[in-house]
Amino acid sequence: MSGLGKLYGVGVGPGAPDLLTLRAVRVLQEADVLALPRSSDFGASMAYRILEPVVGKQRDKERLLLTFPMSKDPDRVRPYVDAAVETIGDRLSRGLTVAFATEGDPSLFSTFVYVRREALRRFPGLEVEVVPGVTSVTAVPAVSGLALADGQERIAILPATYGVDDLTDVLQRFDTVVLMKIGSEMPKVTEALTRAGLLDRAVFVSKATMPEQRIVRDLRAAQGERGDCFAMVVVTRGERSGLLVGEAPASPPGGFDKAVTEQEAP
Repeated sequence: MSGLGKLYGVGVGPGAPDLLTLRAVRVLQEADVLALPRSSDFGASMAYRILEPVVGKQRDKERLLLTFPMSKDPDRVRPYVDAAVETIGDRLSRGLTVAFATEGDPSLFSTFVYVRREALRRFPGLEVEVVPGVTSVTAVPAVSGLALADGQERIAILPATYGVDDLTDVLQRFDTVVLMKIGSEMPKVTEALTRAGLLDRAVFVSKATMPEQRIVRDLRAAQGERGDCFAMVVVTRGERSGLLVGEAPASPPGGFDKAVTEQEAP
């Protein structure tokens, strides 16, 4: 199909506007249309909240607010994806460039994955470019003082909202486990960590790099919490230190690095 515009999937990072990449800023500024996901018809777009301070309001640019409900039911989500692709496709068919802004990275637990797949199916020959973004997987260690991996260590990334029934097995097989999108699974997470003897090796972080950032190092104080899609738990066994074995203790004396506690929100 000729005359099609170009579709961009743009990662806007975990929350702090100054974590947008230079490429993301350029694409968002130059695109004809911004596609902005939100979780309900009456809610604001978190992606737009992140990018607006850097990119500006650009009142002459069309902004499409696209609803994607926070649901694990494919039958509920699919109509919203279809509607979004139809709306985006109308602009692409007119030769306009569309930048779909997504929190974190477009390729990691992002609605853009579904939008891209369906758009390519509907519009053969469509040019799609992904602009990677800083993810919460790296932002959480940055604000909490953790090291995800060194040398031999292996990492597992799990979406906790889909259940943690296999968490005990995963904790045994991986050195670092990142549990994204905690949702209502916090009691089960703390139970599994307690059984594995790793409760003291975990940290809970909500809304990393945002003004509302919260860090909890004693998960006993957070086990009754209901997290959200911006809440994560990172578990680090610290039993293998790669090439520099013996150079440093597996964990700082007294637990995780206390120097970063000043970043914690009250």
